[in-house]
Amino acid sequence: MKFWLLFSVVLAAQPARAILESKCIVCHGQTRMSGLDLRDAEGLARGGSRGPAVVAGNAEASLLYRAVRREGELKMPPGREALSSAEVDVVRDWINAGARFDGTVSKTASWWSFRAPVRPRSGNSIDDFVNARAAAKGLPLAAEASRAVLARRAYFDLHGLPPTPEEVDAFVGDGSANAYEKLIDNLLASPRYGERWGRYWLDLVRYADTSGFETDHFFVNAWRFRDYVIRAFNADKPYDVFVREQIAADEIWPMDVDLEGTSKFPKEKEENQNRRIATGLFTIGSFPIEYTYYGDQFRTEWAAEAVDTIGAAFLGLTVGCARCHDHKFDAISQRDYYSMTALFAGSAEREIQLGSLFDVQTSTRSFPLLAQAEAYKQMARRGGGNRAELLQKIGEAYLRAPARPPMASVLGHEEVVRDTHILLKGDFKNRGAKVEPGFIAALNAGPAINEPKGVRFIPERRKALAEWLTAKDNPLLARVMVNRIWQGHFGEGLVRTPNDFGRQGEAPTDPELLDWLAVEFAEKRYSMKAMHKAILLSAAYRRSSVAPESVLRADPENLYLTRQNRRRLDADAIRDSTLAVAGTLNLKMGGVGVIPKLTAEELQAARMPNLWPVHPDPAEHNRRSVYLQMKRSLTLPMLQIFDAPDSATSCARRERSTVAPQALAMMNSEFSSARAEEFAKRVQGADPIGKAWKIAFGRMPSTDERDTAASYLERNSLPRLCLLILNMSEFIYVD
Repeated sequence: MKFWLLFSVVLAAQPARAILESKCIVCHGQTRMSGLDLRDAEGLARGGSRGPAVVAGNAEASLLYRAVRREGELKMPPGREALSSAEVDVVRDWINAGARFDGTVSKTASWWSFRAPVRPRSGNSIDDFVNARAAAKGLPLAAEASRAVLARRAYFDLHGLPPTPEEVDAFVGDGSANAYEKLIDNLLASPRYGERWGRYWLDLVRYADTSGFETDHFFVNAWRFRDYVIRAFNADKPYDVFVREQIAADEIWPMDVDLEGTSKFPKEKEENQNRRIATGLFTIGSFPIEYTYYGDQFRTEWAAEAVDTIGAAFLGLTVGCARCHDHKFDAISQRDYYSMTALFAGSAEREIQLGSLFDVQTSTRSFPLLAQAEAYKQMARRGGGNRAELLQKIGEAYLRAPARPPMASVLGHEEVVRDTHILLKGDFKNRGAKVEPGFIAALNAGPAINEPKGVRFIPERRKALAEWLTAKDNPLLARVMVNRIWQGHFGEGLVRTPNDFGRQGEAPTDPELLDWLAVEFAEKRYSMKAMHKAILLSAAYRRSSVAPESVLRADPENLYLTRQNRRRLDADAIRDSTLAVAGTLNLKMGGVGVIPKLTAEELQAARMPNLWPVHPDPAEHNRRSVYLQMKRSLTLPMLQIFDAPDSATSCARRERSTVAPQALAMMNSEFSSARAEEFAKRVQGADPIGKAWKIAFGRMPSTDERDTAASYLERNSLPRLCLLILNMSEFIYVD
């Protein structure tokens, strides 16, 4: 009798242990959320901040049972996925049978995104996975899109610009078997690719040229980080290297600025100095300048903003939720959070001069010319004398004076590495326990951080963070990035909450495909261009956006990728495409953000209109949107109307609203009217209707379209017809 009783207890313990491993240990294991560790019998008995988790033999009195039953305030597991009634019964019976617990529970992460991606055996290509899922549901697949549609789709996806008529004709007329592959290779090799995909990354890491809030002070060197990002994408910098450079280029690739026998800076040193510009990521955050009234508050908010950005951009996690308390849904404790902020203790923004020590020294030799110009300016401000003559002298003095030496805002090190404490409720004045630098325990342990005690030292904490993020056992780095690339080509990611791979986010629509892409990405040395190419060459990407009504009813959200998604262009692409079609787009790359002209009404939105000095060269106003100045307190209205991101936080996906002001802006704004006039000049002459259609849509008009346009043109001017074309849905939507 005793044998069978013992046997039944052991049998009950096995499924209960499996439930603990799969549902509970991710938060209540090494992470010890709320102080609770369920990996062994001692942890069960000891419990956490709410007391013992289990009262052996009495499930109704056990906090663990009440939590999984979700009755009362405590509901576990957190998030959408509750235990099934059968699983709840298993936990109840196990506790009532004595809650026997032999050995320890496996440390394997239970949450899907916290487990390392594994190459599935069920497929060897994107289409293997997509086609299998559709077939399992009995869903037919749309046919391949026409070549003209494919050209337009690929150009917008990789460049954010429409193809020229000549480019469309060249692809449509190319009879070679690899015509489409050649098209993709050419698009990826173009500098326009880096501008488009660099823009996505800048959204993600909350890029702006000013700080926001009331003072909205300028980051005078922010544009160098923007240009670094664009260059990195164009060079197909491996993603893991790209991450390391932004986190800790100065600690991973330290350097001096000495010359080596010539006046030319050695190439390796120049490269490492350019790498350091990447740490400008942490010099462009949104915060009020008033934080600097208290050094501790400024450092606290700066480090918190840095950790929040890392969590969102690199890990796809809402790490910031753990600032005031243990994360309510994911396995991120408050101690984890402040251990992460400790990784930035001792780091601070520094402005450095780019170039060698020789360049730094010789840049001061023209100082008297600058001083003279400044003296003339002060005399003019004091008044008195012939003012016009002084202004002329100021102008001449500034023409003679040298340009400001090239500078960059980067991360460097402070003399003192301050201790880090848990801040109760996130308040910098309310310190709790001291913490050491560390990582999110539920992901992986990370490298050891061994530092000298009692002496000053140069920290390499961000280097440790970079190594932890890019380690092979980090389950999120590759998954999160391939999901972002997928989203850029289908409008939705396989995980439709790209900045939340936690319990509050959505599960992947095809987890095996996501893992396959992540493994491929890592094995191909994190080449972003290779990942783009694999996706764009797939049949899934090349499908038409048109599908039978039966398929639309069966798969309304296109979860099974039975067709391509029709997508509206984002704000940047709409503005840039309008300039391109008008024939006035300026493709100059890089440099300080351009301040374009605003209307008198638009300028009224600026708190300080005098700080919106318009660039004196009108050609600069036609630069790509990525090169316009991004002022947090005043988004360019043409971009804001079409859902430009809030640059105060990470933007993983731009919204696509449909509101009346968008139509009004395209029909009535000075910008649209001026572009329509330029467009009309471009197409005037023989067959303006055919030319306009081919430039705007990459195709010739149908007979009905031509007749309608001709009838409209009899009653209206050519610029009015061009304005009408710019307002057609086909112009701002891509099939």
